[in-house]
Amino acid sequence: MKVAYLVNQYPHVSHSFIRREIAALEAQGVSVERFSVRPSPSDLVDPADQAEQKKTQVILAVGATGLLLALLTQLFSRPGRWCKSLRQAVQMGRRSERGVLRHLIYFAEACVLVDRLKQCGAEHLHAHFGTNSTTVALLTHLLGGPRYSFTVHGPEEFDHPEELSLGRKIEHAALVVAISDFGRSQLFRWCPHQHWPKINVVRCGVDAAFLSGGPQPVVDTPRLVCVGRLSEQKGQLFILDALAVLASEGVNFEMVLAGDGPMRGEVEKLIAKHGLEKRVRITGWLSGAQVKQEILAARAMVLPSFAEGLPVVLMEALALGRPALTTYVAGIPELVRDGINGWLIPAGSVQRLAEAIRSALQTSPEQLAEMGRHGAASVAAMHDVTKEAAKLAALFQQAGIGKV
Repeated sequence: MKVAYLVNQYPHVSHSFIRREIAALEAQGVSVERFSVRPSPSDLVDPADQAEQKKTQVILAVGATGLLLALLTQLFSRPGRWCKSLRQAVQMGRRSERGVLRHLIYFAEACVLVDRLKQCGAEHLHAHFGTNSTTVALLTHLLGGPRYSFTVHGPEEFDHPEELSLGRKIEHAALVVAISDFGRSQLFRWCPHQHWPKINVVRCGVDAAFLSGGPQPVVDTPRLVCVGRLSEQKGQLFILDALAVLASEGVNFEMVLAGDGPMRGEVEKLIAKHGLEKRVRITGWLSGAQVKQEILAARAMVLPSFAEGLPVVLMEALALGRPALTTYVAGIPELVRDGINGWLIPAGSVQRLAEAIRSALQTSPEQLAEMGRHGAASVAAMHDVTKEAAKLAALFQQAGIGKV
């Protein structure tokens, strides 16, 4: 079985779950070709990502001349399909804030991809994220490429389903994957019930690096860690406001913000405003091994997101035996159980966040270890990437690989 993976930007520092999924599929005998619409960011630090970069073909590497040549080649070789795919691109562009011109570029990218897929012999195309990568996958299929499927993560797809033509993408897809039961329920909202059977849950997973050793002993330290892109939706600004409350009460703590991103300047300003420079550390982008060490050096993971799908860092922390302090958002409560393997709070409440952080700091190492054991068991049962990749491979087969 040979499938092609399409992502808007791959590899990427925040897409380790895609890399693990591909590796797990290949370990089970599935041949995977990697395609990225855009080149990877220049700041890749993980050796595994750097290795993936060498295996990935970048569609836009052909340049403007290559896109134009691909458009003309497909026009003359398959005019009927070319016109059908072009009409679809225009229709989707009219519904989208990105407009028709951007969708014509997606159409040109599809003209490049359809030949690349034929050359490599891919029998099925799978896209991650129901955004522009799946738009390209749909247009590629209409041009005569193989059947396609896509994985929806959220929250972007659920924020703009009509603009993204989510229902149309589901209609044309051979199968659709959601990463949680919550995500699946949201996809049900945007397509007729006749298409519901093609929507399946395949969860993001962690590999043996997190599962094989079992939960690790909890360190008796007041250190907490938040792993994630520094952005509004991850809630780091709320963390700092909550920590300011605790600092005013004389609570002892250390917070590590593992990651980087567009909000770093604002985060640094708020750290200075609250006088937390000696208590809060920003690491910048880290490799997978470095992230793991930061998690192990903390007593709990803090991630007060207010817009999510189901963060992989929660799976990683729980697998390592670190309870998670997070929010009742999207698929998170399917993994994190309040009082059992972590703390769940309403999104956006600084007061409740401060109370939960205080509780995490006051919980004994023995209690934390018990919560960690529950968390590791949950991840092993629900988020083993080998088991989830096997489900996905079976779904590819059921979708009729090789049929156009």
